[in-house]
Amino acid sequence: MSTPSTVDRAFEAALYAPTDAALDTGASLLAADPAADGELAGRGEEFLAAAWRRGWQPADVVRIVRRELDDAHVRLVSALIRAQAPKDRPRGPRWAAQLDDLDAREAPRADRFSHATALLELYRLLLRLPPLEALDEPAHAPRAESRMLTRIRALLAKAEATGYPQEAEALSAKAQELMTRHSIDEALLAARAPAADAPGACRIGVEPPYEQAKAVLLDAVATANHCRAVWNEPLGFSTVVGFEADLEVVELLYASLLVQATTAMTKAEAEQRAGGRRRTKTFRQSFLAAYAHRIGTRLAAAAETQVTADLLPVLAGRDLAVTGRLDRMFPETTTTRLRGVSDAAGWTEGAQAADRAQVRPRRPLS
Repeated sequence: MSTPSTVDRAFEAALYAPTDAALDTGASLLAADPAADGELAGRGEEFLAAAWRRGWQPADVVRIVRRELDDAHVRLVSALIRAQAPKDRPRGPRWAAQLDDLDAREAPRADRFSHATALLELYRLLLRLPPLEALDEPAHAPRAESRMLTRIRALLAKAEATGYPQEAEALSAKAQELMTRHSIDEALLAARAPAADAPGACRIGVEPPYEQAKAVLLDAVATANHCRAVWNEPLGFSTVVGFEADLEVVELLYASLLVQATTAMTKAEAEQRAGGRRRTKTFRQSFLAAYAHRIGTRLAAAAETQVTADLLPVLAGRDLAVTGRLDRMFPETTTTRLRGVSDAAGWTEGAQAADRAQVRPRRPLS
């Protein structure tokens, strides 16, 4: 029988123990044996490969590490993912973009014991990751971003940057018009020349605080853009199912609306404080809940104005395909009710902010 390696003994002591007390034992073993460093890194890459097989992607792993551990662990796992990537099988463009977005900073210098402790904490988390739904992205070269998406990005960036509500509203309205045109153009192209294009899926982080309201906002954006969203509250993300062109605009618009909502909420809180009222958690929760609710209503109305009768069969077919993919990925889902929405001033301010930030009906696209 072969003698267990230092790494095996450290893992046996630290990774599978029910308490944190064994971490010191494992870290001490690793710190005392520099020759084990190569094997330790290789085992970490194996843990990542196992996570990929269980449906996780780089951004998912970084997100959960950030939620459960700290910044030093985020840097460690980012370096580990980069090291493992050349040994991985070919992946799709969305995966490649996640690799490009990894934290490029080196982990802070630490003594061997502290470094080993951090690695063991990271590996223990990786081992405990539950299975996720496979996203199955085709491994083809990423297509160049269209001029339309470039224009949409520019409009949303201006909407986020302006301090004038009317200008933000006009910019957001134009962006949504272009998003709808982009989606319809893609749908018509697929209808005329059917290809291997099928609904895909991506995960979008729904970060604390006020995750419920943010998940509702993401659901509204997804629905208005012919996608469907399913929120995983414990793991801090929503899975959005849809065609790639629509997934792209959902990511863009959701990110922009979060920026605009935070800006509007900060301004509303300042006005509340000026009136003698202290900032409260219930105010912020109610503000974001109302914002999400009103955004959903206005987005749906704006999308409807862009659809003509001759487009309905094409879009209906794509909606059916999206629903089918969603049902296969999530055969069982439940609904939840928003909690903590009890501040009337917050609700009023949030609804008004949504009116200022979001689209109004535009003329139908010809």
